[in-house]
Amino acid sequence: MSESAGKTRYLTPNEAASRLMISPVTLRHWALAGKLAFVTTPGGHRRFAEDDIERLAAQHSLAGGGVLGDSQTQRILIVDDDTQLCGFLVELLQGLPDSVQTDVATNGFEAGQKLHTFRPHTVLLDLMMPGMNGFEVCRQIKQDPETQDVRVVVMTGYHIPENVNKAIEAGAEACLAKPLDKIQLFKAIVLSHSSDMSAQA
Repeated sequence: MSESAGKTRYLTPNEAASRLMISPVTLRHWALAGKLAFVTTPGGHRRFAEDDIERLAAQHSLAGGGVLGDSQTQRILIVDDDTQLCGFLVELLQGLPDSVQTDVATNGFEAGQKLHTFRPHTVLLDLMMPGMNGFEVCRQIKQDPETQDVRVVVMTGYHIPENVNKAIEAGAEACLAKPLDKIQLFKAIVLSHSSDMSAQA
């Protein structure tokens, strides 16, 4: 790969991950999800512009503090009345090579409580639960100054354009179809936080 575009220096995945104080696995997730730009060498290897890495590190206050700052853990709240799916997601997320803490809410009231007690970085929200309008819950999360920075990823068995558009308009970052695809789930949550929060190690 040429550096003819200027004085840009490119880092290997291991170098970039080390600079950001994250695992190469997490770096790969970010790249695949489009959260981190990269170029590809003629041999098919990813390279990351040093300027981009330094900017990301400064933006998330990563230097010297780890990806999650003091907590070193990303908290993910799963909101779904399907206890079997909740159990699957808890096991899946806690089995990742990243520091993740999960909690579950099976109804809207419990979800409201845990938003303020568990204080999640990301909410995996089922759109269709008895007595709960997922679109409205998402809207309330994004409109409340105390929770507006929480990332919301919605899940639905009715993955139609109308529901996808309504979810995004309500403030969701992604709308995933059930049954969930693991790769799409990982791409959606990217084990990272929104632009004004720390990113997941």
